Formats: sequence, structure tokens, C-alpha cells
Amino acid sequence: MHLIIDGYSCNPEILQDEDYLRNWLEAYPSRISMTRISPPYVLKYTGSKLEDWGISGFVFIAESHIAVHTFVERNYINIDVFSCEDFDTDKAIEDFQQGFNLCKSRTCLIDREWPLTEAAASSPLNFISHGK
Repeated sequence: MHLIIDGYSCNPEILQDEDYLRNWLEAYPSRISMTRISPPYVLKYTGSKLEDWGISGFVFIAESHIAVHTFVERNYINIDVFSCEDFDTDKAIEDFQQGFNLCKSRTCLIDREWPLTEAAASSPLNFISHGK
């Protein structure tokens, strides 16, 4: 499963608080029954355009990863929760909306289930091929 949340925060201080994001990524995986296998990595980004600065955080989980990218000047945030195991996506959406004070958001859930056989993987109904 790949949960994508894009949103606007009503609290720009949260979007630039590296400690808040680090603590969130440290504690959050267990809240959705995932297993954190690395410390969170949080970095501040300052690009050539002022409006593009923000922080990004990433944590490896046994099931895959959780990533958060903020754009402080735009009050904007991108969130990815990617897992090979099912998890409560409604809870995750609510948790992130509350935790990052999202006043507007959109979500997308992509089923990344592994096909049971190679034949299923080659079926045009399951995959769209681009290039080779």
C-alpha cells in the first residue's frame, strides 16, 4: 500500500520544526503497527528559490518507509507512507491531518500488492509497460 497525502498546514511553525518532524518519525511507525528499523533522517533544504525551502524527513520501516517533505513558504506538505503490509489508512490520514494541522488535504491510496505469480505480473491488466 502506498498512501500519499498532500496538504496545506494552518501552522507553518510545524513545517519548519526539525525536532518535531524527527520526534514524529521516531514514534509514528508503532502507532500504525509498523516496525521502525532506522533512526529518522531529517534535513533542511534551501534551494535557489526562497519559496522552495523546507525540511524533509525519512524513516525506514521493516515494511518499507515513511517520508515527509515540507515547503514552508507555501504552507505545503507531501507525505508518503509506503508499506508491503496493510495498515489502517483512515487512521493514518487522520493522524497526519491532526499532527501537522492540515486545514486542506487530498489523499491517494495505491495498492502495491505483489502479484502471486509471474504470469500475473506480465498481465496487461496489472501493469502498463513503458519502454523496454
